[in-house]
Amino acid sequence: MKNRPIGIFDSGVGGLTVFSQIEKELPNENIIYFGDTLRVPYGPRPLEEVRSFVFNIIEFLKGQKVKLIVVACNTGTAAALTEAQQMFDIPIVGVIEPGARGAVMATKNRKVGVIGTKGTINSRAYSHAVRAFDAGVTVYSASCPKLVEIVEKGLVSNANFYNTSSYTVAKGYLTPILRAHIDTLILGCTHYPLLKGMLTKVCGNNIEIISSAEETAVEVRMILERKGQLRTDKSLPKPRFVSSGDTQAFKLIGSRFLGREINGVEKNILDQEMVT
Repeated sequence: MKNRPIGIFDSGVGGLTVFSQIEKELPNENIIYFGDTLRVPYGPRPLEEVRSFVFNIIEFLKGQKVKLIVVACNTGTAAALTEAQQMFDIPIVGVIEPGARGAVMATKNRKVGVIGTKGTINSRAYSHAVRAFDAGVTVYSASCPKLVEIVEKGLVSNANFYNTSSYTVAKGYLTPILRAHIDTLILGCTHYPLLKGMLTKVCGNNIEIISSAEETAVEVRMILERKGQLRTDKSLPKPRFVSSGDTQAFKLIGSRFLGREINGVEKNILDQEMVT
């Protein structure tokens, strides 16, 4: 069990920010990453549909003999984490609770902002998670769909994320919640850490920015340590990347996400009847 890989999945390449943080936190672990690029994006889809996708992918990763699964997708976590943890006999970690915990620990005035996709924000999953840790915290949320487009376009064109147009879009989203005098902001989408520099410019240095990716990596390490399941094999880890869509596009954009070359991407569309 110790030497089995960790499974991570997202609707696309965004979850590679989580992959990267887990790789830093646990450099000896093998990781299988699945990007459901054939069905991306999850954000605008009904949560019931997203839930079926999540179960579909978990079944695939279980078949790969993983020891723990990370739902590295905020919409997927909001839609299906609780049910998945009840259904499957394997540790499953989402990205919402770790981010919420980090924000509660960071805030001083108990005013926390959350930005994410429409599906994540409408689910109110972050609001519920934050208040589960501290019922006295007020949460201010904003749906920011164009930020994902900014990241995707920047990665495809290899452009700088920080430009006047992008800054204006981000400021438009954030201004209403900044007026509430938040002191902590949760990046509730796995794409957003790549915009952290620009978001810091918009928010100012007095606001603590919480990356769910970083908090999730710490949570994974703690779980594996507690269960005595850290990898003991001394050989170099060999990450695997699997995509349900265009493998060349995944390789190109994914390499820019990680800041290093992805050597190979496997193709697996899983259950074709699930593709819509």
